[in-house]
Amino acid sequence: MGQIPVDSTAFSVFGMQELDAAGFDAGLASAGDELAVVFFWGLDCFNCEIAKKAMLAQPDAIRALGLKWFHSNVYEHRELGRRFMLHGVPTWFFFHRGKRLGRATGWHGIAQFEAAVKAAREKIGESGQPKKL
Repeated sequence: MGQIPVDSTAFSVFGMQELDAAGFDAGLASAGDELAVVFFWGLDCFNCEIAKKAMLAQPDAIRALGLKWFHSNVYEHRELGRRFMLHGVPTWFFFHRGKRLGRATGWHGIAQFEAAVKAAREKIGESGQPKKL
């Protein structure tokens, strides 16, 4: 079987900054007060490519979520997979000011992704600080 080519179109369309293990925390810090999301994916991951295509099919809905986007190939940066105890990709983790607020595992459509974003936003208090869980 041949390698599935990586389609990086979604990375550029949504302005996803690539993160590696060394620059992960600094990259997240660059999001400031924005809700950040890291798209963890892997090479030869069929479901990752499906997720990117689904996102590209509805770019306005994705942009309307108002997220600061990052991405990381956890097959290349395995230490990030271990750090976040990933058991599969695609997975999206949501962060605010460096604090992890939630995750979405697998692409189950825009409605479920929107719900995950909403749940992450609800964990940010009125002060802008993540609420204590």
